[in-house]
Amino acid sequence: MKYNLKILEKKEIPEDLREIPQPPKKLYLWGKLPKEGTICLAVVGSRKATTYGKDAVRKLISGLKGYPIAIVSGLAVGIDALSHEAALDAGLGTVAFPGSGISDAALSYNPNIRLIKRIIDSGGCLISEFEPETKAAYYTFPMRNRLVAGLSKASLIIEAQEKSGTLITARMTLDYNREVLAVPGPINSDYSKGTNRLIRQGATPITCSDDILEALGFKIDQESKQKSLFEDALPEEKKILKILTEPLPRDELIRMMKMPTGAANATLSVMEIKGLIKEELGEIRASFL
Repeated sequence: MKYNLKILEKKEIPEDLREIPQPPKKLYLWGKLPKEGTICLAVVGSRKATTYGKDAVRKLISGLKGYPIAIVSGLAVGIDALSHEAALDAGLGTVAFPGSGISDAALSYNPNIRLIKRIIDSGGCLISEFEPETKAAYYTFPMRNRLVAGLSKASLIIEAQEKSGTLITARMTLDYNREVLAVPGPINSDYSKGTNRLIRQGATPITCSDDILEALGFKIDQESKQKSLFEDALPEEKKILKILTEPLPRDELIRMMKMPTGAANATLSVMEIKGLIKEELGEIRASFL
């Protein structure tokens, strides 16, 4: 692969990165930085993403389509790679920070080579402060994480175990006076313990794309948004919305759905993430009511 690297120094380095503690002295850029005025959102999470986490990534990022947002992540397997893919599918810009230099020797071990090519071909970029031949090592990832957090207005955490490296990015986000956003998860999942704890500690809970847009300072056209959400709903989701002509207790709704309880709860969780339904005061209602 041909790497046309540009070296960024001093004022060429994005301002947000120049302002963090221990700013990079030099960056290697392959591709194009987001256009001026684009708001960067870091999206990070577990390498071992669950079905719930994968659905959350796709649904939350797809709902940002049409807004001047670039998704920033670390190009690792799991949530990182999924967030880059979802951004590209939604027509958003994306910025990848590999935990290595940018060269054949350094990236040969990265399982996302095809994704890297797609990022560059779409007008996105890879950025690294490491010399091109530097291979990923245990110490390179925390250094990379500070740049992911530093470039972004907020960091969205999707699935993290209690002692996950993902939480390093969350801590750095707080250190840089940026906002931490977290997707709540099932209480019986190890991969939601980290995100649920972040919410208890004050992170903004994210259950739909609108929550992200609000956190980033965007105004939302609710009528157009809701129409788009309904049109994009899966057939089984539309059936559930037709049942919800009025708010219903979860147990009663599940009975009317005529699905196994586990599958029904999983479907409702995904619908809540997509912004199709809301649960308040023990009842579930369609967000359009």
